[in-house]
Amino acid sequence: MLKTKGEDAADGRRLRSERSRRAIIEAALALQEEGVLVPTAQQVSDKAGVGIRSVFRHFEDMEAIFATADELWRKDFVDNTSDIDIKLPLKQRIAQVVSSLAQLYESNTNILKSTATRRWRSAFLKQNYAKYQSRIRNDIRQALPELEQLPQPRQEAIIGTLSFEYWDRLRDHQSNSAEDTAAMLIDLLE
Repeated sequence: MLKTKGEDAADGRRLRSERSRRAIIEAALALQEEGVLVPTAQQVSDKAGVGIRSVFRHFEDMEAIFATADELWRKDFVDNTSDIDIKLPLKQRIAQVVSSLAQLYESNTNILKSTATRRWRSAFLKQNYAKYQSRIRNDIRQALPELEQLPQPRQEAIIGTLSFEYWDRLRDHQSNSAEDTAAMLIDLLE
């Protein structure tokens, strides 16, 4: 069936609208990855190449942009600690857990910092961050079932040692390289 001119125009507007919406989301993520931890609507607008009115035509507020961007980012958020063979010796599994988390943290540092910066004001980010933490915690416990034999405070300390916050402290605040940080964590856990 042939489309009328009105249907073609509506399809064109819909496609432009979808492209603009996607550009806005990608711009918000790109700014965060570049180190703009809390981008403004104007910065997102400029980066996306759309007018500021378009930003708010597509999204109710900045929170809605960040929530949608988080959904897109989550698709790329890969944590492969769940792939570790628990039949391997403990030392190898510790090295693999640290290596997997190091790769995850290094490739997502600014997004994670941005989330940490904004989660105190965002119920959505607070909830999502808790889900990510729970997933990482479960993956660590699965890869290192020996944790269950330790007293609860020690288990919590080990999981805390493998957190992004501790990784970031060693990398950013204490100026260690990624390789040195991973080596320190492996040594500490062994």
